[in-house]
Amino acid sequence: MARTSSNSPSSWLADAKSAWQDVTQSPSLHSVFGLIVLLIGMLGFIASASTLTTWTADYSAMELGFSQVLSQRDVVIQNLLGSIGAAVGMVGTVRGFGVASLLLWSAVMAFGLRWGLGLPIRTLRYARRSMLRAVLITSGLALIPWNAGDAVVGDFGRVLADWTTHWVGSLGAILTWFALATVHTVWVLQLRPQALGERLTAPKASMDPIPQPQALSEDELVVDEAPIVVDLMEPAVPALDDTLPPWDEADDDLLEPELLPTMPVDVALDVEPLAADDEPERALAEGAAAASTLASAGPYDPRRDLSRYQFPTLQLLNDYGQSAAKVDQEELEANKERIVDTLRNYKIEIAKIKATVGPTVTLYEIVPEAGIRISKIKSLEDDIALSLSALGIRIIAPIPGKGTIGIEVPNRNPQMVSMRSVLASEKFQKSDMDLPLALGKTISNEVFVVDLAKMPHLLMAGATGQGKSVGLNAILASILYKKHPAEVKFVLVDPKKVELTLFNTIERHFLAKLPGTDEAIITDTTKVIHTLNSLCIEMDQRYELLKSAFVRNLKEYNAKFTARKLNPEEGHRYLPYIVLVIDEFADLIMTAGKEVETPIARLAQLARAIGIHLIVATQRPSVNVITGIIKANFPARIAFKVSAKIDSRTILDAGGAEQLIGKGDMLISSGNDLIRLQCAFLDTPEVEQICEFIGGQQGYPEAYQLPEYESEEGGLGGGGNYSADERDSMFEEAARIVVIHQQGSASLLQRKLKLGYNRAGRLIDQLEDAGIIGPFEGSKARQVLIQDEMQLNERLKNL
Repeated sequence: MARTSSNSPSSWLADAKSAWQDVTQSPSLHSVFGLIVLLIGMLGFIASASTLTTWTADYSAMELGFSQVLSQRDVVIQNLLGSIGAAVGMVGTVRGFGVASLLLWSAVMAFGLRWGLGLPIRTLRYARRSMLRAVLITSGLALIPWNAGDAVVGDFGRVLADWTTHWVGSLGAILTWFALATVHTVWVLQLRPQALGERLTAPKASMDPIPQPQALSEDELVVDEAPIVVDLMEPAVPALDDTLPPWDEADDDLLEPELLPTMPVDVALDVEPLAADDEPERALAEGAAAASTLASAGPYDPRRDLSRYQFPTLQLLNDYGQSAAKVDQEELEANKERIVDTLRNYKIEIAKIKATVGPTVTLYEIVPEAGIRISKIKSLEDDIALSLSALGIRIIAPIPGKGTIGIEVPNRNPQMVSMRSVLASEKFQKSDMDLPLALGKTISNEVFVVDLAKMPHLLMAGATGQGKSVGLNAILASILYKKHPAEVKFVLVDPKKVELTLFNTIERHFLAKLPGTDEAIITDTTKVIHTLNSLCIEMDQRYELLKSAFVRNLKEYNAKFTARKLNPEEGHRYLPYIVLVIDEFADLIMTAGKEVETPIARLAQLARAIGIHLIVATQRPSVNVITGIIKANFPARIAFKVSAKIDSRTILDAGGAEQLIGKGDMLISSGNDLIRLQCAFLDTPEVEQICEFIGGQQGYPEAYQLPEYESEEGGLGGGGNYSADERDSMFEEAARIVVIHQQGSASLLQRKLKLGYNRAGRLIDQLEDAGIIGPFEGSKARQVLIQDEMQLNERLKNL
């Protein structure tokens, strides 16, 4: 039964089908087939090429018939491939496409090279173009009035030319062929005929000959290293994609910070005081022993407690692709012509102009002719913006240190600057700054990295939705990617309660807070005041440590401590940097006023040397928020887009921020320099991934503890600064009115007790001192801390 089954027709067909599938899917068979096609193409190419010179001699022999030629040896054939080659050449060349048949045989060879040798040739596109070119060549040759012979033109070309001439005449046929050849050339070579027309019709900028654009060198197109500079007086900007190295994901691991070598065990030095009668030899011996013990211990490692901490990886950040600026020669030329035309309308001639391409804006540097006043160009800002149809341009007249006038024009297609590309840059990875901040890229496409420790404080402002919160996230991420939890701590103040909550995850690694508080992210105004005053206490304590260590700044102090030259038993400890971040400063000024401004001003004036640095952000850059005291102590300022020029002057002491285009476009001022940047983009999910990566690791038992702060008012448990004799005679009556109405205001006491303003104000102060009402909150009424009369009676009894 088994043999009968195996020999049945259906079984035989199934076996044959399976064997055929194995053969057809075999790579070896593909290679053999490809090599056969390649051989056929090569033989056909040689036969057609030989026919071009031997067809007249072989034509009479081929008239006998192909079978006669093959069977008779006395027939003389001059084709290099014999009678078969003469037949192939006669059909493909003489009766076909003439000399253009060589293109068709080259297409056959391309198929063979791809199938047989695996070369990456786009064979279908090559075949289509070969066929089209063959038609154009053979018909074009046929239209030329010369006696080139049948083999050169081919019957196909001659018939096509004859019919075209019959339909549109000789001149029409030539024009039709020329138009088709031009379209084909423009399509294949990606030419732009409009550029020739614009060049021919462009008006001259001066009496000098029209300068020609200059080709960019490869060195000028290196991303993150050299600016992209285009001399618009000369042509042809190569595509940027041809000059950029491919991104290698494997490089991410090479670009991450490395952990310093750690010490598993810290050695404590026990030094006993010498007795008065000890011999000098004994003292020398003990001193030598202590020195040898210190040498064996090695330097103190602040990272020892979290020696297994891993820095965040670049894979946590999104890869948005290549974010380098794209050079669009058409856009550059168009903007250049409009700028030159606009200035010429006002009798301003330009001697030279060049462009520096950035991610979102392009800087056009112009050199006017001699005798042109700079103020005249500066006054044409609106006219140039109108001619360019731009969102807003900025004129820098002159550019400091260059002797040129800058016109910043937004790009038609701005490029995103990803946080990943900025953090992966060599400039950030190899920086030895204490607190490096990777903010984004400059107008010359260079990564911009600054040291917060040298700024030493940063003021940020901008309208809502212009990139301020993203900028804060970029600043925090820069430090998280570079510093160990033992080296830096953050104090985060978020009155809006939603912007910085993601950083709660890293509380036991990077955050600092007041003792006894539940949340490290500070949102309550009263806690903000206490925290600022606690930082002032921390500042004073650190200065005492620096004084006793005979050093001038935090870096020198920590170097001395890690070298074990300071005794921990005397209160010395390793001091991390502390970065205070306030997200919405305007709200704090409105609710707390001087109570917030005073400690911030004190910290800004004194805290630089002991490693406390401030980053203050606000969306209301008005003079009552950013006061003179604040501005005087914040030399480094960042301005995102604002709505009015007066706001720009409030932040930067100069205009320009109102001309920004938003979406992270910003100006940074440090001293006299004003630099335009595109802020790096860091999305909320990326921040969440970074915080989860850090928070998932072993941390300290609790957040870094700031010094305890005792408010001068005494709070709910305080005895107050006023004694019973000093209190007003109407104190208890005023307290009952406030508790009954649940409103702590001087005007209420004036109405109810028929008092003057001064006495009512003193009563309010006494009620606050006794813990019955809360502190001053600006325009708001004071909070009443006692809920009913029973609680008030208990409170008055304790007083």
